Amino acid sequence: MRKVRDETADTIAAISTPIGEAAIGVIRVSGKRSFEIADRVFRSKTGILPSQVESFRALYGHIADPEKDRLLDEVLVLVLKSPRTYTCEDMIEIYGHGGSVSLREILELLIREGARLARPGEFTERAFLNGRIDLSQAEAVLDLIHAKTDASLRCAVEQLGGALSKRVKTFQAELLESLAHLEGAIDFPDEDIEILSERELLGRLSRLYQEMKDLLESASTGIVFREGLTTVITGRPNVGKSSLLNALLHQNRAIVTPIAGTTRDAIEETANIRGIPIRLVDTAGIQETDSQIEVEGIRRSRSYLERADLILLVLDGSEPETHEDETLLHQIEGRPSLCVVNKKDLPQQLNLKRLFDVKNGKRVVNVSAITGEGIAHLEEAISQMVWQGKTFSSEGSLVTNVRHQEALTRAVEALHSAMEHLCHPAPPEIVAVDLREALENVGEIVGEVFTEDLLDKIFSQFCIGK
Repeated sequence: MRKVRDETADTIAAISTPIGEAAIGVIRVSGKRSFEIADRVFRSKTGILPSQVESFRALYGHIADPEKDRLLDEVLVLVLKSPRTYTCEDMIEIYGHGGSVSLREILELLIREGARLARPGEFTERAFLNGRIDLSQAEAVLDLIHAKTDASLRCAVEQLGGALSKRVKTFQAELLESLAHLEGAIDFPDEDIEILSERELLGRLSRLYQEMKDLLESASTGIVFREGLTTVITGRPNVGKSSLLNALLHQNRAIVTPIAGTTRDAIEETANIRGIPIRLVDTAGIQETDSQIEVEGIRRSRSYLERADLILLVLDGSEPETHEDETLLHQIEGRPSLCVVNKKDLPQQLNLKRLFDVKNGKRVVNVSAITGEGIAHLEEAISQMVWQGKTFSSEGSLVTNVRHQEALTRAVEALHSAMEHLCHPAPPEIVAVDLREALENVGEIVGEVFTEDLLDKIFSQFCIGK
């Protein structure tokens, strides 16, 4: 059962567009007093008040401070009446000019007239609490805002449209039906009612178990689409790490000079590589040094290496191998990594066979970060490393965040336990406990089971006004 916060009785207001100079700025108001407040601050030549018009109608006029009898801005006011609104409450949206001063003054006026400043994500939280969307759809709103590639955008749109929710509801229906048959056998053992045999129930649960596992396996794809893949570019100084970063970004983000040690701290940027959001981290060159600044940069580089999902080790193809190259190869042994031999445009002196046996699984890509030669092959190699030969689509239902993954993992484990108890006859009451646990964990995904702390954790990630 949903527990609605007491704060939902308040009328909230917030600026919903980024602060700064722009053509348009939007302020949202939601709650029972939205129209009452709007009537007091809105002025039009016709005298029509927001509360007097039908829903989805825009009114032209001005926002005025009734105490000071001063116009604040020329605006359009959009009237949105419950329940067919974003929050399922009465709403007003004020479209004014995008100056930060005018928007701030309007917001302060609305608060003085009875609204309060919305918390981060509170509009979307109200949409969830009022039943317009479930919790997975609410999280998809944030994914939509933060999408870095077309693929991650499509994934967020699918989830916002309820693709994951539909799969979860199918699981819930199957679990409930199986639980009903089981509890019928427990409560009415002597009654002449249709009850599934243990074999039939096991077959039903086995099919459901496989479907849930298939969805769980999509987490490796969905979480990458949502959060990106942390890819660390490492190597000794002056091998072309920053040039490679610029080549993969298709823009000059990092400073490139012939001087070794130009990069003293990590630079992070997101690249779109074959639809995959890749968080590229260009690190300081790793070498022996007495410089305190370089020592700190190298310490941070090693810290990033420990947390990397994928490592791009850059080697200088125009120079013979060095002790630093050998040390780095040893450090990334057993980690997901690619060796990028840079400076393909220059005469080659690097002897790869002296560093490692190419035939034993080390993937090597030759590029010129300056001319761009080989960059397309590197992008393809990165894509293959991520998907490991599998083919994935960003369309359809995917598990896109760790919360969903953990809840579904617990549900799959509980369902497996139920199947084990059926195979090795245990009292039906124990099987029923397993099924109820699976049902509860699946319900966490869509928010049928939640706590105040969980809502705070999710919606605090939103901006104010969303």
